[in-house]
Order: sequence, then structure tokens, then C-alpha cells
Amino acid sequence: MMPVLPIQSITTSKECLHLGRLIVLTGPSGVGKGTLMRSLLQRHPELYYSVSATTRSPRPGEIDGKNYYFISQSKFKQLVAEGEFLEWAEFAGNYYGTPRQAVLNQIHSGKLVVLEIELEGARQIRVSFPSVLSIFILPPSFDELEKRIRDRAQDSEEAIARRLCRAQEEIKAADEFDLQIVNDDFETALNDIETALFK
Repeated sequence: MMPVLPIQSITTSKECLHLGRLIVLTGPSGVGKGTLMRSLLQRHPELYYSVSATTRSPRPGEIDGKNYYFISQSKFKQLVAEGEFLEWAEFAGNYYGTPRQAVLNQIHSGKLVVLEIELEGARQIRVSFPSVLSIFILPPSFDELEKRIRDRAQDSEEAIARRLCRAQEEIKAADEFDLQIVNDDFETALNDIETALFK
């Protein structure tokens, strides 16, 4: 696992109120994190969304540099070795990571920085940023989560099975996070996130 340097002074010093804050949004695949994040950014363009890098192939409609930075596994491993990721993790056979410097620059400039990342990466962030606001998005039920994943029609049956197995384990970790929000009614879930960010 790549070491993550602690930078508690960025987020914990009471004398640095002009500095920004880091917010992490996580939850199982298919729970609606991406849709919630897109709506949040449309409502609040002042937020800085950190685009992750991934080794998976783009899904229909995804744009390189906007949805993700799509890179090869060899390039990803090179960046890991160079310490260029704030966090990184493997999920469903692919790697995901958050570019370090862009996030730190935005926090220093006073921005609220939001990350939409998988559980393993979210855990790494909680270690290196003790005052991160961490939000876990839950499905209304496991059956509904399976339905949402299947309705996307973007994964093979094998990939769906992996995602569902992983989701069962991830949901057990919800209590590790500051706030748990059930994405049953979309507007209610979005309003709950807004309340947590701007209260």
C-alpha cells in the first residue's frame, strides 16, 4: 500500500479558518454516488471536484479528464511509485486513485474539495485527513442495489456478481463514517448532503 503523508495541519488548525476542507463521498457500486455528485456540483459550482484516475475503460458518454483520467495499468503503477496519489485502491479488477497535488492546492486556496471514491481509498483519506467529512451513501435495500446495477446494463454477469459480493462487505463499513445517507428518495438524499456540507 502506498504511504500517505499526514497533513493534519491543513484541516485541524483553528488559526487557519481560511483554508478549505476535504469531503469524501463513498458507498457501494450502484448506490448512486455519481448521480448525487453530478447534481451537487450543478447546484454548487464553487465546489472543487477532484477527478480520479482509473485503469478501467470508459463507459458510454464518459469523457477523459472530466469523469476520470483514463490511463494504463503501467502508467498508474508508475504514478503510485512516484507518490502522486493521495489515495489509491483496486476495485473489480481495476485501479483508482486521487491525484495528490491538485487536491492539496485547492484546500490551501480555501476550497471545499469533494471526492467520490471507493471504500478502501476513503479509509486511507480518513487516516491522513483526520478532520475530513466522510459520508457513506447507502441503498434503501440490497435488492434495490442489485436492481440498479443490473439496470445500468454496463457489466457482465461475472462483474455484477463481483460488485454485489463487494457491496455486502462495504455496507458493513458504513458506521466507520461521519454520516450515513440512504439514497432512497434522490432529492432527500441530495438535500441531506447539502446540509452536511453547508450547515
